[in-house]
Amino acid sequence: MAWTILWFMCCYLPCKVPATAPTAHQLEDVLWAELALWFRKLPDEIRGEFEWSAERFYMKAAPNESFAVARTSRPERPEALQGFHAENLLFVIDEASGIPDQVFQVAEGALSTEGSFVVMAANPTRMEGYFYDSHHKMRERWAALHWNGEESPLVSPGYIEDMASKYGKQSAIYRIRVRGDFAGNPDGVIPLDIIESAVGRDVKPFGPIRWGLDVARFGEDRTALCKRNGNSKPDQVKFWSGKDTMQVAGLVKLEYDNANPKPEAICVDVIGIGAGVVDRMKELNLPVIGVNVAESPSVQDRYERLRDELWFKAREWFQARDVSMCEDDALIAELTLPTYQIRSNGKIKVEGKDEMKRRGVTSPDLADAFCLTFAQGKSPIHKWKPIQYDNRGVV
Repeated sequence: MAWTILWFMCCYLPCKVPATAPTAHQLEDVLWAELALWFRKLPDEIRGEFEWSAERFYMKAAPNESFAVARTSRPERPEALQGFHAENLLFVIDEASGIPDQVFQVAEGALSTEGSFVVMAANPTRMEGYFYDSHHKMRERWAALHWNGEESPLVSPGYIEDMASKYGKQSAIYRIRVRGDFAGNPDGVIPLDIIESAVGRDVKPFGPIRWGLDVARFGEDRTALCKRNGNSKPDQVKFWSGKDTMQVAGLVKLEYDNANPKPEAICVDVIGIGAGVVDRMKELNLPVIGVNVAESPSVQDRYERLRDELWFKAREWFQARDVSMCEDDALIAELTLPTYQIRSNGKIKVEGKDEMKRRGVTSPDLADAFCLTFAQGKSPIHKWKPIQYDNRGVV
């Protein structure tokens, strides 16, 4: 039988800290002492099956297969995490937000077997790094859990009151240390916290039904279809890869035929091959609106392009706090990725897909489809006369 190996590790990002702050070794000792405390509380018949020492905790019947050890690793010595391989391996990583990426990269080498798992715990103190990515661009690969100190019986009400009076409930420190929220990228378009607060929110649906379709252009990009019912997004964004324009139009037609109620508009980005999809959808009598996201916005003194305006309309949708969405980790991850900047002319420009790819970020196809649902206009359905043929050609 394969035994599970437990490895408890604690590490802090090297930085200047107050003299009273614990060192990495001290933090490791705290974790190890806590495990020792649990061990001493075990019933005698169970405790007798194990052996405890200052460096190692193991099962007497299988000392080399079932054991736990503590390790501290720093950027200058990431190799301290090497050499651990087993059929079943569990990493328990404390203060994960402060661990440098190079340390994680070494640790990943020990996770090559299917029985390997990682549990990370931390306050969301950094807006970058491996722990941050596990809740954002790598969110689909992790089970991202969140604990709010305001709702926890383990957190002293006095501590919450002190933090609120000292820093204010809207401060980044309070949101990180009490609510357990990422404070938000100051250059990010849509903060994670307002997105997650909309998941499962109990609101009364209202507003028109609109769909957004972002058509894949090349390579790994995906064609994404998002359905928004006014102030709610009840379904996950659908996406397809490797489909040509006619196939995409047919897939959307099938979705439309099965929809009840039906959308008043299907907004499609016409840049690139999207124009061909729009033409075919018109022939299929679908309520399609061609949207050129590179054209001028309706608020011309504020945004560079229409795409920038649509992203900020999506942000305003979440900020209203009267909206609800289903659990859609892939969409949530993409909505938090783009940054924005204020240009010299005072206008806002949202980071483009090509810019994001250059910094190693996946194209936000799902998020762009969601933003397209905020495009203005309502297109009447044109009844196209089908082309008729006889044996001589077109009639």
